[in-house]
Amino acid sequence: MSDPQPSRRSDIPVIHLLPNLLTIIAICAGMTAIRFGYQGDFPMAVKLILLAAVLDGLDGRLARLIRSQSPVGAELDSLADFLNFGVAPALLLHAWALQDFSRAGWVAVLGYAVCCVLRLARFNVNSRLDVDKIDNRFFVGVPSPAGAVLVLLPMTLAFALPDLPRVPPAALSVYMLLIGALMISHLPTWSFKNLSVSRSQSRYLLLITVLVAALLFTYLWAILVVATFLYGAGLIWSIWTLFRPRKG
Repeated sequence: MSDPQPSRRSDIPVIHLLPNLLTIIAICAGMTAIRFGYQGDFPMAVKLILLAAVLDGLDGRLARLIRSQSPVGAELDSLADFLNFGVAPALLLHAWALQDFSRAGWVAVLGYAVCCVLRLARFNVNSRLDVDKIDNRFFVGVPSPAGAVLVLLPMTLAFALPDLPRVPPAALSVYMLLIGALMISHLPTWSFKNLSVSRSQSRYLLLITVLVAALLFTYLWAILVVATFLYGAGLIWSIWTLFRPRKG
C-alpha cells in the first residue's frame, strides 16, 4: 500500500511577514490607546495613536521594498486604519470631553467613524479600479491618519497649553463632523509619498529630520500642534484655490 501523497505547501521567508507584523502591532497600539483613554491617561493614548500612524507609514513602504505586497496585507492595513484613525480617536475624544454631552456627542463619534470607513472603502475601490485620480502628488480628501491628527487637535492643544479653557462639547462635536466631512470630500490634499530631493541636498534633509525628531522627543505637544496648524493651513489653501474664481 503506497503512502499518501504529501500535502503541497510553500514556505515563505519570515522577512516577508514583517509588513503584516507592523500592521498588527499598530492595531495593538490603537486598541491599547482606547484602554488608556478610558482609564484617563489621555497623553499616553494619543502617543499610541501617533505610534500607529508611524507604523502605518512604514508597513506599506517595507512591503514594497521587500516585494511582499499581498491582498491580505492590503485588507489588513485598511482594517487597521479604520480602528486606529476612525474608532480610537473618536472614542478618546468621547472619553475626554463628550461623556456629559451624551446624545449629540455620540452622534459626532458615529459620524466621524462612519466618514473614516467610507473614505477607506472609496480609497480601496478606486485603487483597484484606478479611477478618481487627480495627480500622484495628491490624495482625494484628507487621509485617515491626517484626519486622526486633525481631530485630536483640541486634545493636543490642551496638553501643550494646559491653561487654555477646554473646547465646549458642542463645538468639539461640530469640529469632529467637519473633519469627517473633509475625509470623504474630493478636496485635493498633498501627498508626501512622492517627494524627492537632489543628492546634493540629501544631507540637509537628514539633518532637518534629526532636528525635528529631537524636538518631537523634547516638545512633543507643541511641535504636534504647530504641524497640525500648518497642515490645516494647507487645507484652507486647497479649498481657496479649488473654489476661487477662474480668470478669463
